[in-house]
Amino acid sequence: MRIEPVVPRPRKKRNLPSRRYAVIGGIGLVLLGILFFRLWSLQIVTGDKYLAEANQNRTREIRVPAPRGRILDREGNVLVDNRTSMALQLDPIEIPTEPAARRELFTRVGEVLGHDAEWVRRKYRDSIENDPPGSPITLDQDVDDEIVYYLQEHQADFPEVQINRIFVRKYPQGLLGAHILGSVGEVTAEDLEENPDKDLAAGDTLGQTGIEMTYDDELRGSPGLTRLQVDSTGRIISQLPSSLPEPGDSVRLSIDQGVQLAGESSLQSIGLPGAFVVMDVKTGEVLGLGSNPTFDPSIFTKPLTQQQVDDLYDEDLDAPLFDRAIGGQYAVGSIFKPVTALAGLDAGLITPSTVVNDAGTITIADQPFDNAGKTPHGPVDLRRSLEVSSDVYYYILGRDMNGTRQLQNWAGDFGFGRATGIDIPGESEGLIPTPKWVNEAHAEQPEFYDRWAIGQNVQFAIGQGYFQASPLQMAVAYSALGNGGTVLRPKLMLQTEDAAGRVVSESEPEVTGEVPMDPADRQVIMEGLHDAAQSPEGTSYKVFGGFPVKIAGKTGTSERTNEPDQSWYAALAPYDDPEIAVVVTVERGGFGADTAAPVTLQILQEYFGKQARAVSGGTGSVE
Repeated sequence: MRIEPVVPRPRKKRNLPSRRYAVIGGIGLVLLGILFFRLWSLQIVTGDKYLAEANQNRTREIRVPAPRGRILDREGNVLVDNRTSMALQLDPIEIPTEPAARRELFTRVGEVLGHDAEWVRRKYRDSIENDPPGSPITLDQDVDDEIVYYLQEHQADFPEVQINRIFVRKYPQGLLGAHILGSVGEVTAEDLEENPDKDLAAGDTLGQTGIEMTYDDELRGSPGLTRLQVDSTGRIISQLPSSLPEPGDSVRLSIDQGVQLAGESSLQSIGLPGAFVVMDVKTGEVLGLGSNPTFDPSIFTKPLTQQQVDDLYDEDLDAPLFDRAIGGQYAVGSIFKPVTALAGLDAGLITPSTVVNDAGTITIADQPFDNAGKTPHGPVDLRRSLEVSSDVYYYILGRDMNGTRQLQNWAGDFGFGRATGIDIPGESEGLIPTPKWVNEAHAEQPEFYDRWAIGQNVQFAIGQGYFQASPLQMAVAYSALGNGGTVLRPKLMLQTEDAAGRVVSESEPEVTGEVPMDPADRQVIMEGLHDAAQSPEGTSYKVFGGFPVKIAGKTGTSERTNEPDQSWYAALAPYDDPEIAVVVTVERGGFGADTAAPVTLQILQEYFGKQARAVSGGTGSVE
């Protein structure tokens, strides 16, 4: 029997498509697994986080600025207040990044505002260049109601546009006290960087000058937060719980509105640049402070044009923004003579009864020094030297104190050569000329400064030469003379008050120095100043001879290079127990009795509520 060999049956080959399906199925299972775990992670592990973010995407938070506190005068009259304004702003987050889309937006918004796309583009560019990143881009303020209603009705068409209510400063008294009050402006990137401790954000306002700057922390208040629920198009659905802003405190100033108005209007009527300061000699409170020309403070509530900026600084217009009362640096003329007299008395160079024969001129170191108009006054003692304003008397004192620091030290005691510390920015330090300073200035700029010589001290003795002081410094010095020797820091802030009118903080008198004057010497000088103002031979008798309140006053006429003489007047009143010091200066005003003295009279009439009687006669020389 034949046995056949067993041949293995060939295995059936797997179909190629079936293998492909298996691979694809495996991959699909893997992907489904990944998707499952991702969904599980999103919904279970991090679901709460993404739910909160989704809710945030439906919530718009708007920072609500607080209304700034008001600025008041000493009687509570409002000098600076707030008004509301509707501002049209662009949300920088919503502005398209595509140039074409951005141009289309600028065109549509410009048509609503009545401007072309280039106008909108310039506003956008200026904001991007100057404002902090993320700041709303303000295109216009005080937007008409019709535009507001139109944009609210077409909000879906303008998701990039916001209409926000903002607070804008207003000035019920017009131009009054413009240099004192100052201005506010939108914060810059530099402001945010320099003030990390302040609650500031893009779009907030910050005090820039004056009282607004010094007391910004008190005036600014605390912002609130409005939370709105919006849909995907930005349309408001509902308002969510929000926080209200807290108004800033009000600042009550020491300014007497009547005195301020009298000084400003009198200076403006003359039409020349000048300044005045009125100060309480016992407390340092500033009752009036003004500079002419002035400006309208409301111009800073809107963006300035380049022409407006140029006009504020234009020297041909006498630079209206410049505060001459605190920043002017001038030779002051004869109103400085009481300081020289006290220095001479202290040095033993004169006594109150020392007599000098004033021939109208004197030669010192081969150089003639003359009285005004070379007028001779004959024999004069200290009291009469002030009454008739004898320059020769003080030339001699300047000569005899040369080589010492006697005059310089006494000037320093009265506060000259340093800032007074008044609570607004921008004051100058002035200059007390010393041999060292003058010689160093000559070495650096020989074409402008001479070397020190005896003539420098002679000129310094009558408030001329390189000596420089501001009207405010002169008011501080005369206040010290009036109160017996206490140098006070001048202050404008009396107190701060909350929104309900409750006092939050109060200012106290602050002593910055003492002048070691002998009471008997001071009395003789006060008598001389009284005679200068109200005796028939006094230099300002024709102005003050009929004023019913006894005053002590001194004229001054200072020389300025390539300019007409500058007019000065300084007064203390009442003479026997001074309450206030008044200092007035008028650039290009000529003799002190001609322009500065009448302005002083207007201020004193307002303060005391009394009018001057007409006088005739009088033989005093005009200075």
